[in-house]
Amino acid sequence: MRQGVNRREFSAVSGAAAIELSRGRLAGANERVGVAFIGLGNRGCQLLRAFLAQPDCQVVALCDVYEPYLSGDFDRIDPGFKRLGSRIPRMPEVPKGVARVKDFRAVLERPDVDAVVIATPDHWHAIQMIAACKAGKDVYVEKPLSVTIVEGRAMVKAARAHDRIVQVGTQRRSSRLYAQLAEAVHGGAIGKVTVARAAFASNMTPAGIGHAGPSAPPPGLDWEMWLGPRPDRPFQATLMPYLFRWHQLYSSQIANWGVHYFDVIRWLTGELAPSSISTHGGRFALDDDRTIPDTSETIFEHDSKMLTLFSVYEANGQPVLSRGAEIELRGTLGTAYAGVAYSADNHYEIIPERGGAFQDPKPKRKPETVKTTERDLDRQAARDFLDSVKKRSRPRADIEEGHRSTTFAHLANLALATKKRLDWDAQAERFTNCPEANDLLHYEYRKPWSLG
Repeated sequence: MRQGVNRREFSAVSGAAAIELSRGRLAGANERVGVAFIGLGNRGCQLLRAFLAQPDCQVVALCDVYEPYLSGDFDRIDPGFKRLGSRIPRMPEVPKGVARVKDFRAVLERPDVDAVVIATPDHWHAIQMIAACKAGKDVYVEKPLSVTIVEGRAMVKAARAHDRIVQVGTQRRSSRLYAQLAEAVHGGAIGKVTVARAAFASNMTPAGIGHAGPSAPPPGLDWEMWLGPRPDRPFQATLMPYLFRWHQLYSSQIANWGVHYFDVIRWLTGELAPSSISTHGGRFALDDDRTIPDTSETIFEHDSKMLTLFSVYEANGQPVLSRGAEIELRGTLGTAYAGVAYSADNHYEIIPERGGAFQDPKPKRKPETVKTTERDLDRQAARDFLDSVKKRSRPRADIEEGHRSTTFAHLANLALATKKRLDWDAQAERFTNCPEANDLLHYEYRKPWSLG
């Protein structure tokens, strides 16, 4: 680096060079895409496997703030972490010579990186994704897209301003089964849809995520970097790894699971956003370190005259929907049940409705069952992303769709926080009846972090 060029200038130059290099290297459909992975915990290693299975993906760099994750040395992972079992990953074998760094900014300065996969905790997604776009990288960013609605909109703007391909990890968008069902529902196969329903149930009694006091971080963990824009605090064994999903400052179960289902429901019904939201719930059964409910019910009402219902039950694990489904759509002609992803029985069914009170009791349509052999949606999503990068086309799970679906989760959490039925203006992305809720649309980052 020549004398007198500071880090900011170098970053700007290298970012511009990366854009030009990316455009040149990816001109041919058979060219390999240089991909870096930021975040190598549970989800990061799952995605690493999915991308390694693509012949045109060249993994060039890995990044994590925990050195044993970064090196892939499972034996050096803290024993306290391993109590989480399968949530603690064994890194798949990667090619020799792959760069390994702790600071994501070093990844973004590399000219051999065409795209990055971001699988860090939720509170990091916005900062890293926006920085990647500015550096000329395409991005696959895990769900939930953001931890605030303001972050999500800033991420969409960054993707568009820098002409980047950004795909969100709502991998059900890559399901050909759901694509077929969406076409059927849009074509009127079940009539007017009045209710959509999804739920997540897992009985975490009696211990939940447990209790733990402040302690020193394990060797090899850059705890300061893990916290990032969130307030300074001591390390806590019921926060990291993975357990951040039960802490409101970093995530929520409505966001963790709900975003998948909100995204599918929006896709199947064509909904953009709700117009009003009400959430009830709390910590009804579990005594642990969580800061989110163990039980909640959310009702979203749409201007199209439809309700979306979402339940989180973590004190009872019985299935909420029938027929092995994860999604239920109730229409005037039929009710659709669907389930995909990691199930061994990926299918959808349309059950005919019959006339009720004062109506003809005959079935209103024929029954329909469609099954699929698709299993690994992570691989399909990785394939879809790489194809979009090469074609310079909007991906199936485009950033705008991911933002709108993630917004549902934020709205549910804000309704619970304010204990009010909130009215939402989806175009302005503001509440029309609750200034208190508008004050919660974003938060002040800890210095030196910003949205850029």
